[in-house]
Amino acid sequence: MIDLPATIIIPVESQVRELDAKILLAGAAAERGFPVVIGSRAFIHFRVDSLPRGVYLAKSMRTLSIRMFSILRDLGHEIVGWDEEGLVRWPDDEYYRWRLSPVTLKKLSHLLTWGADDARVLQNYPGYPGTPVHLTGNPRIDLLRPELRSFYREKAELLKQQYGDFILINTNFSKVNHFFSHLSELKKPALDLEAGGEETFDAGKGRLKQVLFEHFQKMLPALSQALPEHNIIVRPHPAENHRPWLKIAETFPNLKIINEDSVTPWLMAAKVLLANGCTTMIEAAVLGTPSVAYQPETGGRYDDDLPNEVSHRVYSLAELCPLVREIVQGEKGPLAESERRRILAPHITALNGKLSCDRMVDVLVEAGYLQKSPPAASIGSYLRGKLHNRVRTVSKKINMRRPGHRNNFAYHQHRFPGVTAAEIETRIKRLGALLGRFDKLRVEQLSEYIFRIS
Repeated sequence: MIDLPATIIIPVESQVRELDAKILLAGAAAERGFPVVIGSRAFIHFRVDSLPRGVYLAKSMRTLSIRMFSILRDLGHEIVGWDEEGLVRWPDDEYYRWRLSPVTLKKLSHLLTWGADDARVLQNYPGYPGTPVHLTGNPRIDLLRPELRSFYREKAELLKQQYGDFILINTNFSKVNHFFSHLSELKKPALDLEAGGEETFDAGKGRLKQVLFEHFQKMLPALSQALPEHNIIVRPHPAENHRPWLKIAETFPNLKIINEDSVTPWLMAAKVLLANGCTTMIEAAVLGTPSVAYQPETGGRYDDDLPNEVSHRVYSLAELCPLVREIVQGEKGPLAESERRRILAPHITALNGKLSCDRMVDVLVEAGYLQKSPPAASIGSYLRGKLHNRVRTVSKKINMRRPGHRNNFAYHQHRFPGVTAAEIETRIKRLGALLGRFDKLRVEQLSEYIFRIS
C-alpha cells in the first residue's frame, strides 16, 4: 500500500481577517507536496467525514470545540491547534476559562503559537497535557512584512485615491454589540452588575466594553466635526452589528462605515488608526502606520494592554482631536520602530527571518505528515465519527434557517461571503510572484465554500 501525504485541512471563520493569510499558508504547504483543503469552517465541518484523512488546523481550542474535535479524531484526522485570539489576551486565569479546555487540548497533536509569551501561557495552563509547542508566529504577520506588503499595494493606492488622507477607526465591541444582540456575551454581565451583582471579571469587562462602546459613539460626531475635510472610515469587528455606526454616519457626510476586504490595505492607506485594545493596532505597529489608543475609560486588568502600548495613548476627546490632526498633517508619526519592536518581540515570532507559514509547514513535515497520513481509525470509531458528524450537520443546517441563531446563514455570509476558485488562484499567483514561488499550484472548487489546492 502506497503511503500518501496527509491532507492539510484549513478552516476559515472570518474571511476578511483570515483568508489571505491562510491562502499563503495553503500555498506554502501545497508547494512542499501536501494536498490542502481550505474554505468556510462551517462547511468544511459539514463535509469533513468525506475528506481524505489528514491534519485539521484548528483556530481555537474552546470548550465549544469538544464535539467537533471528537468527531475529527474518530474519523482518523489529527488536529494541530493555534489560537487566533492568542495574541491579545485577557489575564491568564480568565483566558484559560474562555479560550482553553483540557478536553480539547488532549486531542491535539501539536500546538503552534504567536510567540514566546503565547507559548508560556499555554504551557502554564493547569490542563496542559504536554503537547509539543512550537513558536511559529502567524501568517497574518507575514503579510505585513516588507517582502509581502506589495500584495496589498494596488488596493491601498486605490483607497487613497478614493478617500484621500483618511482616518481609520477599528471597533471591537462584538461582545456587547454582536451581529445578533442576544449573542453579545458580555452585555448581560454588565447589566447584572447594574442590578447590584458582585463584579466578576465578565461583569467588569462587560462594563468597560459597554462604556467604551458608548464613548466611541460620542467620539465619532466630535471627530467628524473637528476634521470635516478628512474622511473617517469605521471598520466594525466582523462579528459586530453595524446599525449603531450607520445611524451616526447618516448625519456626517465624511463618516463612512465599511467592512470589506482585508484590513491590511486600509492600514497601509490610512494616515492614522484609532482604536482601543484591538489586534489591528499591533498590525499597524508592524506596518509603521501611526495608531492612537483612545482610552476615555481605563479598567486595570480589564484593559487589553499590548495593542495600546504600541500606540499613542490619549484619555479624552480634548486630547484626541488635536493629536489626530497633528498625525494627519504629518507632524507626528508612529512610536519609534525600535520601541515597537521591543514591545512586540516576546509576543510575535517571525517578524523577520523565515516566514511564519514556512515555520508552520516545517512542523508538519517534521511530524512526518508529508511521508504518510495519520493512521486509520478503527472501523467502529470511524463509523461513530461519521454518524455523529451527519447528525451534527443536520442540526447545524436546521439552525442556519433559524433567525438570530449563531449558526444562522445570514451571519455565515456576513463572515464568509462567496469567493471563487479563480479568485483564490489569482491571490496565490500574486503572493507567489512576490516570493518567487507557487508557480505550479492549482485550485479546484469542491463546493461553493470549499477548495482544494495542490
